Amino acid sequence: MEHIGLVAQDSWLEPYENAIRGRHDHAMWKIGELTQHGKRKLSDFASGHLYFGLHRTEDGWVFREWAPNATDIYLIGDFNGWQEKPEYRCKRLVGGNWELKMPADAMKHGDLYKMKVHWHGFGEGERIPAWCRRVVQDEQTKIFSAQVWDSNYRWHDDGFKIDTSPLLIYECHVGMAQDAEKVGTYTEFKDNILPRVKKAGYNCIQVMAIQEHPYYGSFGYHVSSFFAPSSRCGTPDELKEMIDAAHQMGLGVIMDIVHSHAVKNEVEGLGNLAGDPNQYFYEGEKHEHPAWDSLCFDYGKDDVLHFLLSNCKYWLEEFHFDGFRFDGVTSMLYYSHGLGEAFMSYDHYFNGHQDDNAICYLMLANQVIHEVKPSAVTIAEDVSGMPGLAAKFEDGGFGFDYRLALNVPDYWIKTIKEVRDEDLKPSSIFWEVTNRRAGEKTVSYTESHDQALVGDKTIIFRLIDADMYWHFRKGDENDMATRGIAMHKLIRLVTASTINGGYLNFMGNEFGHPEWIDFPREGNGWSYKYARRQWNLVDNKELCYHWLGDFDRVMLETIKSQPDFEKTPVVEIWHNDGDQVLAYMRGDLVFVFNFSPRTSYTDYGFLVPKGKYKVVLNSDNPDFGGFGLTDDTVEHFTNYDPLYEEDGKGWLKLYIPARSGVVLRKQK
Repeated sequence: MEHIGLVAQDSWLEPYENAIRGRHDHAMWKIGELTQHGKRKLSDFASGHLYFGLHRTEDGWVFREWAPNATDIYLIGDFNGWQEKPEYRCKRLVGGNWELKMPADAMKHGDLYKMKVHWHGFGEGERIPAWCRRVVQDEQTKIFSAQVWDSNYRWHDDGFKIDTSPLLIYECHVGMAQDAEKVGTYTEFKDNILPRVKKAGYNCIQVMAIQEHPYYGSFGYHVSSFFAPSSRCGTPDELKEMIDAAHQMGLGVIMDIVHSHAVKNEVEGLGNLAGDPNQYFYEGEKHEHPAWDSLCFDYGKDDVLHFLLSNCKYWLEEFHFDGFRFDGVTSMLYYSHGLGEAFMSYDHYFNGHQDDNAICYLMLANQVIHEVKPSAVTIAEDVSGMPGLAAKFEDGGFGFDYRLALNVPDYWIKTIKEVRDEDLKPSSIFWEVTNRRAGEKTVSYTESHDQALVGDKTIIFRLIDADMYWHFRKGDENDMATRGIAMHKLIRLVTASTINGGYLNFMGNEFGHPEWIDFPREGNGWSYKYARRQWNLVDNKELCYHWLGDFDRVMLETIKSQPDFEKTPVVEIWHNDGDQVLAYMRGDLVFVFNFSPRTSYTDYGFLVPKGKYKVVLNSDNPDFGGFGLTDDTVEHFTNYDPLYEEDGKGWLKLYIPARSGVVLRKQK
């Protein structure tokens, strides 16, 4: 029998082929069951949002909810004085479903409402419907309510497809994207931030904290209403306008989706919708997440699969998102949630401690997403290194398009903290930024929002620290600031130039945004001071920040200038750990780095395809805060060497200043 594709690509997986086939067969069996063995598409099953929730009909309204443990459900709200009225009493259907049909004048756009649920044992409570599409919070009482929202938004993005060659992601949070100390809005993001992203050279935004969450400081990861966009930042239509505007600028929009857990709240969440705390979640020891203070979905229930798969389809169809970054995949994959696991060998991935139901769900989610929107991209956030996450489903993989290269930021943080500049080893750097599974595309990055949270430090702050406050004005840089500016550019260039799929940056980090991210909380007096982005810093040409931002923009332009950059092999030309020099090629581009903090090299030579080379990017350029020690207008010709004549190679000799990186292009 031929090996399944994943094993054929990695012979080390041969001992685990039965397990790989087993999880694939499990998903195929579930697909057959949910599609009635091919009588319908899987995406047809994922249409619960078209049935459940509140919908306007031709002659009125219809409301439906899945609540098998309920004994009675009423809709209460502005339209009936928040009282249980017979005409707003739901009818029980088969399968634990409830339905209420109402005339057109039973409610109106903007009305607030909830369910009043009664359940076995004489329990009762007010609840926000699980499938509702709009939730708002009262500013005075802080109470959340569902809101009638009747949208007729007209889109202007026909034919848009996300650009993935390469995928250049600007990770962002709408609420903290403004200079002002407040919660920013979708409209402000559309007007103020999207033009910045476009100008910076990114082709995609990855938006955090979209799904409604009761606590702002959770960064959007404790979701309460999975179908409702966060009302803190505006209305659903304003979110659509933001996405529409992004598409018209050529920017894709990826959503940071949270299906790994849910907030424990009962009144505004799914924690106890109808007297059964296990309606959506696992029972027993698996019910609560031990580290996140949240609830874990029971992916083995078809009704839960219906809810989550429909959620994927809903955001694609209703809001035109171009894909998802799945948060907390590691937590889903393992019964341990990955806590305390080292993952040092393949045994750890196939030892029977994996959640087969969650693995099946992730495979089904990728099938649904790509069936609904073939151009959509999916990205897995997994710290464990599970083989096959970004491999094709038919090859035994999960079907994600990309996996995050979480090893790269971890490496840079550890290196900056523990390794002296004179001890940096180019061989180690090159290994870390190119170490990935064959056949699986990754999204590489130096730092995301995770590295910027309070209690941690961004790369620029680790490099310069408090001197950023006093020595980041042009002409007043001290050695610490100068070193930090140089290293910030080198770290980004070597990371971005070795991608095999995509590159990610968190908003503001491209220009070295100072300080950390700290959302309003009791411990900081509910301040928004550190939950914002200080764009005025990069706009001020008297400060050093714009050097870093300008370098980042030209770096991305250089990468995009090589066709199919992410698919072009990274060919190492040279490394010398003693000299701290590294060089490699991608297509017609040659990347040369000198990580030495003190030593510059004259006539340092590399064997490259013979011809003429021109500098297209130099981190030492004064426009980027460098010393300008080279003349980048000089054209470089390879020197003839008879030993390499048959190979078509010659010696490219360069002056390489200390702590600098240069990119040259072979001329036609």
